[in-house]
Amino acid sequence: MEAELGDSWSEICRKISWGMTGAEIESESFRRIESEVPRDVRMRFDGRRWRVARRLVHTTADFSIAEALAFRGDPFDTTLEALRAGAPIYCDSNMIKSGISVPKLAKFNPSYTRDSIMCHVTDPDVAEAARANGTTRALAAVEKAVPNLDGAIVLIGNAPLALAKISLLTIEKTIRPAVVLGMPVGFVNVEESKHLLQIATDVPAVVLRGRRGGSPLAVAALHAIMEEFLDNA
Repeated sequence: MEAELGDSWSEICRKISWGMTGAEIESESFRRIESEVPRDVRMRFDGRRWRVARRLVHTTADFSIAEALAFRGDPFDTTLEALRAGAPIYCDSNMIKSGISVPKLAKFNPSYTRDSIMCHVTDPDVAEAARANGTTRALAAVEKAVPNLDGAIVLIGNAPLALAKISLLTIEKTIRPAVVLGMPVGFVNVEESKHLLQIATDVPAVVLRGRRGGSPLAVAALHAIMEEFLDNA
């Protein structure tokens, strides 16, 4: 029974499930998502894609976010192959770097550590390059990462210019990432960067169309892809 606005604090406390474990809470959350998701939304996704959509709904408590989710190519098997090979992982925010589960990564390749996840946005030389060139640290960070982006798993949740630059480098055949999870959030350059990834590259990708996005969603998408294989191993 859910708490209501007119409940007293003691009534609210009685309705809280204090004794649940984290795993039980997640399982119950997924059960409620499955029971409440509109049929037309659920029918848009096969099993693998629904796992990603469900994880994003779980992260945001917003069913409509699934309607903005788009897939290019096969980001699942491509990611699996890259993970097993210990491919470099690039992200545009330290929130993503902190949020990715290294124990999950290590189940695919034991060489993975936190340091395997590249994020240069706060590096002093990146800040200096951004100042010198009159651009953003996100762009300068991508430039620094170029030598390591071939075959990389790329997660963008914060900086649309980072996604646009990676797409442009791919178009120019300077790099070829294994997969891109393109979910930057904001109002400037956001939709354009996602469109560029979708219409001008053939890299396997998961994209959240429109203005919505964020680092937690990029992490959630990668975790959902990893869990697809870990749960079915």
